[in-house]
Amino acid sequence: MVQRAPWSLRGRKPLIRLADARHLLPTVAGRRKVLLGAAATLIAGRAAAAYPDRAIKLVVGYPPGGPNDLLARILAPKLGELLKQTVVIDNRGGSNGEIAAAMVAKSPADGYTILFSSNGPVTVAPALGRKLPYDPATELSAIMPIGISPMLLVVRPDLPAKDVKELIALAKARPGKLNGGSAGTGGMTHLGLELFKSAADVDIVHVPYKGGGPAMTDLMAGQIDIYFGGVPTALPHARSGKLRGLAVTSLARLAGAAEIPTLHESGLAGFDAGIWYGVFGPPNLPAPILSRLRAAFATVMADAEVKRYFLDNAVDSLPTTPQRFARFAAEDFTKWQALAKRANISAD
Repeated sequence: MVQRAPWSLRGRKPLIRLADARHLLPTVAGRRKVLLGAAATLIAGRAAAAYPDRAIKLVVGYPPGGPNDLLARILAPKLGELLKQTVVIDNRGGSNGEIAAAMVAKSPADGYTILFSSNGPVTVAPALGRKLPYDPATELSAIMPIGISPMLLVVRPDLPAKDVKELIALAKARPGKLNGGSAGTGGMTHLGLELFKSAADVDIVHVPYKGGGPAMTDLMAGQIDIYFGGVPTALPHARSGKLRGLAVTSLARLAGAAEIPTLHESGLAGFDAGIWYGVFGPPNLPAPILSRLRAAFATVMADAEVKRYFLDNAVDSLPTTPQRFARFAAEDFTKWQALAKRANISAD
């Protein structure tokens, strides 16, 4: 037995002096560390095996009403039914989804707080040089890609521009007078606007909002003039006559809305910009939890109702393996970084 206080033996000779026992202390500490590590592993293993045993929070970085929110609300009930737990949508709008991404990045790695996000705060914002309170490459675990969708260029219905060519002519005749909204600085709706300004050589004032929903509301109210919106939210308003849809940002027309031309065929050759969506968690998610979530989302994505909704709203599938998804995200970052330098596009 190691005697840490020989003077407490009241005159008896200690079995081992403290100085002689120092070489044993690392061994004792090491054993304690091993035991604590084993206990932590056992507890984590039991927690992962029981996952989920309470409600899961699906954080959306935008207010209700935008495409991120709508897509998340299509998936959440089916995910909850499959996992036999409630999946709660937590809208944390602001800074183009960066507030929500930072929150999830700093959350416990237990699978109960996960992020539904577009590429805005994951690849686009860092590609444009924004200083973020998190590192998307190391502090977000990629769980599952959801899909990719082009944007729809919509204008207020009373704007005197019936097509893209008339919009460009109007913007050239009124430099700095037209206002273009976005769901937030540094996101795809902003990037779509800046790419349009660069390609068409027009001066349009950028007006950032805290999400696509508020931007769309102001567009319909005539407070702003144009907006590059996600198809799930913009297309229904265009079809109802509340907005005028001028063109989509993909190279090919939408299968479900073939009457709307592309910007590519409307005089801006090569114009191609899409919003992709994915589900992410905090770093170091335990492998069993990560596997459970990936399997659950894969099952939900194969649901007939979900597939029909995605088809109707022009949301195409993305690579589903973690390695291919990571490579896709890296390529997306490189693409927008090169564009930002070439066209002098800033997130500020």
